[in-house]
Amino acid sequence: MRAYLPSYELVVPRTLDEALALLRDGPGVWRPFAGGTDLMVLLEAGKLEHRKFFSIRHLSELRGVGESDGRVRIGALTTYTGVRRSDLLARHFPLLGLAARETGGIAIQNRGTVGGNIANASPAADTPPALLVYGAEVELVSASGARRVPYSEFHTGYKRTVMRADELIAAVHLPRPGEGARHYYRKVGTRRAQAISKVCFAALAEAVGDALGEVRIALGSVAPVVLRCPRTEAVLKGRRVDGELLRAASEELAREITPIDDLRSTARYRTRVARNLLGEFLSGLSGRGV
Repeated sequence: MRAYLPSYELVVPRTLDEALALLRDGPGVWRPFAGGTDLMVLLEAGKLEHRKFFSIRHLSELRGVGESDGRVRIGALTTYTGVRRSDLLARHFPLLGLAARETGGIAIQNRGTVGGNIANASPAADTPPALLVYGAEVELVSASGARRVPYSEFHTGYKRTVMRADELIAAVHLPRPGEGARHYYRKVGTRRAQAISKVCFAALAEAVGDALGEVRIALGSVAPVVLRCPRTEAVLKGRRVDGELLRAASEELAREITPIDDLRSTARYRTRVARNLLGEFLSGLSGRGV
């Protein structure tokens, strides 16, 4: 059942300050509208309960990819297509380009935004595991100022975040990974394209001699939030990759994730796939001398 369009209100603030003033003066009344890729699904189904929205798509200060003081800033309104086309991100953060290519079709990639993907707070989203692996910070802005939150602390539960009702996501900030870091990303879904993930796996590893140095592992669709796996990382750090380590890390990962049965998959399948992807990641490192 389609929603009745005249029952909704959409306004277009001229500036970021005007947009933030709407949130300040009516917290919870107005909600931002960027790419709209998730909202349109709810609207078409007649399930979009909120009625007042304001567009931020035109606000140039929330767009673009740049670098300053060794950190890269991705504006919240940067689209997946913008991520794919960024040479800077391709050189230093290749997992983001891989994730962007896995997100929907071309139309979705042209409209969907990095900030919207984060704010939607779905544990099945494609880019958040890569952002966790890269140690991202989320920049939040309101009429009273700005603050940064480690992305690892941003999601507090299913569809819940630390954002206040008067805040917008302005950007994501990323520190550059070390030279020689190994990057890995895989999404497993029902189809090879335009599917919601059953398991999404991102990882990064640095070598110290012939052993693993820092290792970061993050997964989507295996917990109420996109999940970083510090216990599995601790098992791996400082060790050489061999059969014993593969078994120990796989067993720890199975204990660390909490997948569920739902319409897309089962908890058993998700656990098996997550363990297999960890093995693929580690075996690839072993084959290249780590």
